[in-house]
Amino acid sequence: MMNKLKCVIVDDEPMAREIIASYIDKSPNLELLESCKNASEAIVFMQDHKADLFFLDINMPEINGLSLAKIINSKGQIIFTTAYRDYAVDGFNLNVVDYLLKPISFDRFLEAVQKVSTPEIIKNDNDFMFVRADRKMVKIDFNSILYIESLSDYVKIFTTEKTIVIRETISSLQEKLPAKKFIRIHRSFIISFKKIDSYTNEFIEINQKALPISRSYKESVLQKLAEV
Repeated sequence: MMNKLKCVIVDDEPMAREIIASYIDKSPNLELLESCKNASEAIVFMQDHKADLFFLDINMPEINGLSLAKIINSKGQIIFTTAYRDYAVDGFNLNVVDYLLKPISFDRFLEAVQKVSTPEIIKNDNDFMFVRADRKMVKIDFNSILYIESLSDYVKIFTTEKTIVIRETISSLQEKLPAKKFIRIHRSFIISFKKIDSYTNEFIEINQKALPISRSYKESVLQKLAEV
Protein backbone atom coordinates (compact mmCIF):
# COMPACT_ATOMS: atom_id res chain seq x y z
CA MET A 1 0.00 0.00 0.00
CA MET A 2 1.41 3.40 -0.97
CA ASN A 3 1.82 5.97 1.79
CA LYS A 4 -0.13 9.20 1.53
CA LEU A 5 1.82 12.34 0.71
CA LYS A 6 2.04 14.41 3.88
CA CYS A 7 1.35 18.06 3.05
CA VAL A 8 2.04 21.46 4.60
CA ILE A 9 0.32 24.67 3.48
CA VAL A 10 2.07 28.02 3.95
CA ASP A 11 0.02 31.08 3.00
CA ASP A 12 -0.77 34.36 4.76
CA GLU A 13 -4.31 34.44 3.32
CA PRO A 14 -6.84 32.44 5.40
CA MET A 15 -9.15 31.84 2.43
CA ALA A 16 -6.29 30.54 0.30
CA ARG A 17 -5.28 28.11 3.06
CA GLU A 18 -8.86 26.89 3.36
CA ILE A 19 -9.16 26.24 -0.37
CA ILE A 20 -5.95 24.21 -0.59
CA ALA A 21 -6.90 22.33 2.59
CA SER A 22 -10.27 21.42 1.07
CA TYR A 23 -8.54 20.17 -2.09
CA ILE A 24 -6.16 18.05 -0.03
CA ASP A 25 -9.12 16.61 1.88
CA LYS A 26 -10.73 15.58 -1.42
CA SER A 27 -7.55 13.81 -2.60
CA PRO A 28 -7.20 10.23 -1.28
CA ASN A 29 -3.43 10.19 -1.79
CA LEU A 30 -2.85 13.39 0.26
CA GLU A 31 -2.84 14.10 3.99
CA LEU A 32 -2.70 17.58 5.55
CA LEU A 33 -0.12 17.81 8.33
CA GLU A 34 -0.21 21.52 9.04
CA SER A 35 -1.52 24.82 7.72
CA CYS A 36 0.78 27.76 8.49
CA LYS A 37 0.02 31.46 8.11
CA ASN A 38 3.67 32.45 7.58
CA ALA A 39 7.11 31.06 6.85
CA SER A 40 8.29 31.30 10.45
CA GLU A 41 5.50 28.96 11.60
CA ALA A 42 6.47 26.49 8.89
CA ILE A 43 10.15 26.55 9.84
CA VAL A 44 9.34 25.85 13.50
CA PHE A 45 6.92 23.06 12.55
CA MET A 46 9.46 21.36 10.30
CA GLN A 47 12.00 21.13 13.11
CA ASP A 48 10.02 18.23 14.56
CA HIS A 49 8.03 16.97 11.58
CA LYS A 50 8.66 15.64 8.10
CA ALA A 51 6.49 16.46 5.11
CA ASP A 52 6.51 15.19 1.54
CA LEU A 53 4.87 18.16 -0.17
CA PHE A 54 4.70 21.91 0.54
CA PHE A 55 2.15 24.31 -0.94
CA LEU A 56 3.89 27.68 -0.65
CA ASP A 57 2.49 31.12 -1.33
CA ILE A 58 5.25 33.35 -2.71
CA ASN A 59 4.21 36.86 -1.77
CA MET A 60 4.28 36.69 2.06
CA PRO A 61 5.58 39.25 4.59
CA GLU A 62 9.02 38.93 6.21
CA ILE A 63 10.15 35.60 4.70
CA ASN A 64 8.58 35.09 1.27
CA GLY A 65 7.89 31.78 -0.40
CA LEU A 66 11.00 31.87 -2.58
CA SER A 67 13.25 32.27 0.45
CA LEU A 68 11.37 29.58 2.34
CA ALA A 69 11.69 27.21 -0.61
CA LYS A 70 15.47 27.55 -0.47
CA ILE A 71 15.38 26.63 3.23
CA ILE A 72 13.17 23.53 2.87
CA ASN A 73 14.14 22.47 -0.66
CA SER A 74 15.88 19.29 0.54
CA LYS A 75 13.09 18.39 2.98
CA GLY A 76 10.27 17.83 0.51
CA GLN A 77 8.77 18.71 -2.84
CA ILE A 78 7.26 22.13 -3.49
CA ILE A 79 4.28 23.52 -5.37
CA PHE A 80 4.04 27.33 -5.46
CA THR A 81 0.64 29.02 -5.15
CA THR A 82 0.49 32.74 -5.92
CA ALA A 83 -1.54 35.47 -7.56
CA TYR A 84 1.51 36.87 -9.35
CA ARG A 85 2.46 35.34 -12.69
CA ASP A 86 5.83 37.15 -12.69
CA TYR A 87 7.19 34.76 -10.06
CA ALA A 88 6.88 31.69 -12.29
CA VAL A 89 10.44 31.83 -13.67
CA ASP A 90 11.92 32.15 -10.19
CA GLY A 91 9.82 29.21 -9.05
CA PHE A 92 10.97 26.88 -11.78
CA ASN A 93 14.58 27.96 -11.25
CA LEU A 94 14.21 26.43 -7.77
CA ASN A 95 13.26 23.10 -9.34
CA VAL A 96 9.76 23.05 -7.86
CA VAL A 97 7.08 20.62 -9.01
CA ASP A 98 4.62 23.19 -10.37
CA TYR A 99 3.42 26.77 -10.16
CA LEU A 100 -0.28 27.39 -9.50
CA LEU A 101 -1.76 30.76 -10.32
CA LYS A 102 -4.61 31.91 -8.05
CA PRO A 103 -7.53 31.43 -8.16
CA ILE A 104 -6.73 27.72 -8.30
CA SER A 105 -9.27 25.26 -9.67
CA PHE A 106 -9.48 21.72 -8.32
CA ASP A 107 -8.64 20.30 -11.76
CA ARG A 108 -5.47 22.39 -11.94
CA PHE A 109 -4.60 21.36 -8.39
CA LEU A 110 -4.89 17.68 -9.29
CA GLU A 111 -2.78 18.20 -12.39
CA ALA A 112 0.03 19.61 -10.24
CA VAL A 113 -0.23 16.87 -7.62
CA GLN A 114 0.05 14.18 -10.29
CA LYS A 115 3.52 15.51 -11.09
CA VAL A 116 4.70 14.89 -7.54
CA SER A 117 6.92 11.88 -6.95
CA THR A 118 5.53 9.33 -4.52
CA PRO A 119 7.23 9.02 -1.12
CA GLU A 120 10.57 7.26 -1.20
CA ILE A 121 9.28 4.21 0.61
CA ILE A 122 6.37 2.05 -0.35
CA LYS A 123 5.52 -0.39 2.41
CA ASN A 124 3.33 -3.46 2.70
CA ASP A 125 2.61 -6.19 5.22
CA ASN A 126 5.17 -8.59 3.76
CA ASP A 127 8.82 -9.09 4.69
CA PHE A 128 10.02 -6.61 2.11
CA MET A 129 9.59 -3.04 0.94
CA PHE A 130 10.22 -1.06 -2.22
CA VAL A 131 12.45 2.00 -2.23
CA ARG A 132 12.92 4.56 -4.97
CA ALA A 133 16.53 4.55 -6.15
CA ASP A 134 18.09 5.41 -9.50
CA ARG A 135 14.68 6.38 -10.93
CA LYS A 136 13.12 2.98 -10.28
CA MET A 137 11.50 1.05 -7.47
CA VAL A 138 13.89 -1.46 -5.92
CA LYS A 139 12.74 -4.37 -3.77
CA ILE A 140 14.56 -4.89 -0.46
CA ASP A 141 13.95 -7.91 1.75
CA PHE A 142 14.04 -6.94 5.42
CA ASN A 143 16.12 -10.04 6.12
CA SER A 144 18.82 -8.82 3.72
CA ILE A 145 19.39 -5.50 5.50
CA LEU A 146 22.60 -5.31 7.54
CA TYR A 147 22.35 -1.75 8.78
CA ILE A 148 21.25 1.72 7.74
CA GLU A 149 23.35 4.88 7.90
CA SER A 150 22.09 8.46 7.84
CA LEU A 151 23.75 11.11 5.68
CA SER A 152 21.72 14.23 6.48
CA ASP A 153 18.68 14.09 4.12
CA TYR A 154 19.90 10.88 2.51
CA VAL A 155 20.13 7.34 3.84
CA LYS A 156 22.39 4.45 2.87
CA ILE A 157 20.82 1.01 3.19
CA PHE A 158 23.52 -1.67 3.43
CA THR A 159 22.30 -5.13 2.46
CA THR A 160 24.00 -8.48 2.01
CA GLU A 161 24.14 -7.84 -1.73
CA LYS A 162 24.48 -4.10 -2.29
CA THR A 163 24.25 -0.57 -0.91
CA ILE A 164 21.25 1.58 -1.84
CA VAL A 165 21.08 5.36 -1.41
CA ILE A 166 17.69 7.02 -1.06
CA ARG A 167 16.44 10.50 -0.22
CA GLU A 168 14.87 9.98 3.19
CA THR A 169 15.59 10.88 6.80
CA ILE A 170 16.59 8.05 9.09
CA SER A 171 13.78 8.90 11.54
CA SER A 172 11.19 8.60 8.80
CA LEU A 173 12.68 5.32 7.62
CA GLN A 174 12.75 3.94 11.16
CA GLU A 175 8.96 4.27 11.37
CA LYS A 176 8.60 2.06 8.31
CA LEU A 177 10.75 -0.83 9.50
CA PRO A 178 9.45 -3.70 11.69
CA ALA A 179 10.44 -2.85 15.27
CA LYS A 180 11.03 -6.49 16.14
CA LYS A 181 13.79 -6.76 13.54
CA PHE A 182 15.53 -3.38 13.75
CA ILE A 183 16.77 -0.97 16.41
CA ARG A 184 18.16 2.55 16.40
CA ILE A 185 21.57 2.59 18.13
CA HIS A 186 22.74 6.09 17.20
CA ARG A 187 21.30 9.20 15.57
CA SER A 188 23.01 7.97 12.39
CA PHE A 189 22.53 4.19 12.56
CA ILE A 190 19.78 1.57 12.56
CA ILE A 191 20.85 -2.07 12.72
CA SER A 192 19.26 -5.45 12.11
CA PHE A 193 19.13 -7.68 15.19
CA LYS A 194 19.60 -10.75 13.03
CA LYS A 195 22.83 -9.49 11.47
CA ILE A 196 24.70 -8.70 14.72
CA ASP A 197 28.00 -10.63 14.93
CA SER A 198 29.07 -9.30 18.34
CA TYR A 199 28.59 -6.33 20.64
CA THR A 200 30.00 -4.47 23.63
CA ASN A 201 28.68 -1.56 25.67
CA GLU A 202 30.22 0.79 23.11
CA PHE A 203 29.62 -0.69 19.66
CA ILE A 204 27.92 -3.38 17.62
CA GLU A 205 29.80 -5.33 14.98
CA ILE A 206 28.06 -6.30 11.76
CA ASN A 207 29.87 -7.72 8.75
CA GLN A 208 33.26 -6.60 10.16
CA LYS A 209 31.96 -3.05 10.65
CA ALA A 210 31.96 -1.54 14.15
CA LEU A 211 28.91 0.69 14.60
CA PRO A 212 28.85 2.99 17.64
CA ILE A 213 26.15 2.89 20.30
CA SER A 214 25.53 6.49 21.31
CA ARG A 215 25.11 7.53 24.94
CA SER A 216 21.49 8.57 24.45
CA TYR A 217 20.50 5.17 23.01
CA LYS A 218 22.77 2.94 25.14
CA GLU A 219 20.35 1.99 27.92
CA SER A 220 17.49 0.97 25.62
CA VAL A 221 19.82 -0.78 23.16
CA LEU A 222 21.59 -2.88 25.78
CA GLN A 223 18.28 -3.76 27.40
CA LYS A 224 16.85 -5.03 24.12
CA LEU A 225 20.04 -6.90 23.27
CA ALA A 226 19.87 -8.65 26.63
CA GLU A 227 16.37 -9.85 25.76
CA VAL A 228 17.37 -11.33 22.40
